[in-house]
Amino acid sequence: MDGLLIDSEDLYTIFTNEVLREYGKPDLPWNIKAQMQGRPAPEAGRIFEEWAQLPITREEFMAKTSVLQRKYFPQTKPLPGALDLVKTLSKAKHLDIVLATSSHRGTFQLKTDHLSELFSAFSEERRVLGDDPRIPRGQGKPAPDIYLLALKIINDMRRDDESFREVKPEECLVFEDSVPGVEAGRRAGMQVVWVPHPGLLEQYKSKEKEVLAGLTGEQKGDVISPKVSAAGQTVAGGPGSIDDSKAILLSSLEDFPYNRYGIEI
Repeated sequence: MDGLLIDSEDLYTIFTNEVLREYGKPDLPWNIKAQMQGRPAPEAGRIFEEWAQLPITREEFMAKTSVLQRKYFPQTKPLPGALDLVKTLSKAKHLDIVLATSSHRGTFQLKTDHLSELFSAFSEERRVLGDDPRIPRGQGKPAPDIYLLALKIINDMRRDDESFREVKPEECLVFEDSVPGVEAGRRAGMQVVWVPHPGLLEQYKSKEKEVLAGLTGEQKGDVISPKVSAAGQTVAGGPGSIDDSKAILLSSLEDFPYNRYGIEI
C-alpha cells in the first residue's frame, strides 16, 4: 500500500527528516530507507535506530513521529494509476482482491480514511494489516505469511460458491513497491509486480533481476520453513530464480498489462 497505492513513503521521509534535523543528523538516505520499506514497524525501527544513533529513546522518537504522522498522513494522495487499477480489478470477472500491508491499524486509518474512493474496494474482511493477530510474531515481510493469509481469506470467501475451487498460490498476483515485499511474494509461491520508487530502483541498479526473483537475501537468519497454503498445498518458502518470468518490473501502475495475466476487464 505505502509507496504503491499512496504517496505515504514520501511523507515518511519528510517527517523523519524533520526529527533527524532537530538533532543535527543527516537526512534519511535511500540505502537505509530501502532496508526499512515494507517491513513491520518494530524491524524497521531497529534498522533506523542503528543508523540514526539519535540521543533519545525509542519511546521519545515514537512520540515525536506520532505527532507528525497525525499532521502528514491525512494528506496522502493516490499514486499514478492506483485508483484506475483498483477499480478495474475490483470489477474484473472471476477475480478477488485483498489489501495486505505492514501498516498497523492506527496509521492505516490516518492514511486512508480520506481516500474512500480508493479503499472502498477493500472491505474490512478484505484487509490484512501489519498488526493482524493471525500473522505470527516476527513473521512479517519478507516472510510469506501476510500473502498466504490473504490467499486464505480469498478461498474462505469463495467456499459458499457452488463452483468453488481453491485458488492456488501460483494463480495469485502480488503488487509490491518494496524489496522485502517482493521477496515475501516470491516465497509465497506467487507472481509479483514490482513498482519501486525511483530512489529505491537506483539503489538496486543492475540488481533488478535478483530483486524480482526474491534473491536479495532480505530474509535473515534461519531459512524460512515450508508453509501450508490455504489450498492445503506446501509452499517451499524459498525465493524464485533469475528470469523465471514470474515477476515483472513496472515504473508505475498506469497502463497495467491486464492481458498478460488473462484478466478480463
